Amino acid sequence: MKADCLIIGGGPAGLVAATYLGRFRRSVLLTDSGASRASWIPVSHNVLGFSKGVSGPDLLDLLRAQADRYGARRITGEVQSLVRAEGAFLARWRNGEIRADRILLATGGLDIEPEIKDVRKAVKAGLIRHCPICDAYEVAGKKIALVAYGKCRVKEALLLRGYTSELSVLTLGHSAGIEPDDIAALEDAGVEVILEPIDRLTREGGKIAAWPRQGKTPLIFDTIYSALGMHLRTELAVALGAVIDDDGALLVDRHQQTTIPNLYAAGDVVHGLSQVSVAAGQAAIAATAINASLPTIRY
Repeated sequence: MKADCLIIGGGPAGLVAATYLGRFRRSVLLTDSGASRASWIPVSHNVLGFSKGVSGPDLLDLLRAQADRYGARRITGEVQSLVRAEGAFLARWRNGEIRADRILLATGGLDIEPEIKDVRKAVKAGLIRHCPICDAYEVAGKKIALVAYGKCRVKEALLLRGYTSELSVLTLGHSAGIEPDDIAALEDAGVEVILEPIDRLTREGGKIAAWPRQGKTPLIFDTIYSALGMHLRTELAVALGAVIDDDGALLVDRHQQTTIPNLYAAGDVVHGLSQVSVAAGQAAIAATAINASLPTIRY
């Protein structure tokens, strides 16, 4: 099997790029491992055109239908190896392989989750959120907690402080990693730092109860955010020699091309704001550059 471009990743970045390349009348194959971060979004009001909000799964369904409309081929599978082969790339997954002239890596990342029982269920239920830029507006004036430890995200805390006067930082019993100047900044902003371990979260009468390991009285919040960073899925590109920055994100040029010729990247896997709209914009830039780099099509 051969294609002009192989897109690795079935999240917003990959699907938008598939639509663009399909409309450029290029042959496109998209591989989707089913691990898009977008699939975990209960509802977002920060996606342009969806003023009433849209869930991650619904958004992905719409993007898939649009990519399909323009001829993108999609398969379910995780690319396990990617190598250069005679001026192109050879990608292999469990049940197949493909040669492609260009690669767009849209593998994104995985949030580092707090060490709390049934944390994935808590995320799906909306007990834990990851993106205050996406939805802090909806909880303005509420009582909010931010899980942060190891390297306390003081900037995230101060961002949330702009939405509430009742903000707590939960370290879950871990080292907070807060420098003295940061402690002073949090104190000046009226942010409480809670050091005791939290074992589980439950929903109690429309509120979220964070149960300390010791004691029978839970801490009550309206919503809880987690800011523990993200593991970026750059392994395929790094194996080819692509350069990453100090945060593990792929370095790209203004056309979204990595340091490896003909290997492009878009979305969370590159440095930038982790947003659907940003991923879509990067995908549009990458797809347009990919089309321009391929031989001209004649009708």
